[in-house]
Amino acid sequence: METKITTIDEYINGFPNEVQEHLRQIRETIKNVAPQAEETISYAMPAFKLKGRPLVYFAGYKGHIGFYATPTGHAAFEKDLSVYKQGKGSVQFSIDKPMPLDLIAKITKYRVKTTLEKSK
Repeated sequence: METKITTIDEYINGFPNEVQEHLRQIRETIKNVAPQAEETISYAMPAFKLKGRPLVYFAGYKGHIGFYATPTGHAAFEKDLSVYKQGKGSVQFSIDKPMPLDLIAKITKYRVKTTLEKSK
């Protein structure tokens, strides 16, 4: 029987140390930019919500970290994200390189702004 992950700590602890470090860096970056956001697990990955709305998600994989700032985050930072492998609504950051924490912070800050504007 598979155990359901209920916290971001549980999620991160399930990965090898190298991946855990990247996941922790991303988590802290998001928390610093959006301290009012709620941490949760959604779609079986770490997620942050603001005013009940999805803000950003991230996930660990064998060779990369997935970052999801849909629906508007990827479009607004299309040029910055163009150097990374992407899928529909996702971007992949290689675990062999430092995480682009400044870019993650900018995207998260943008998502906070747009989410708060929608909730007015």
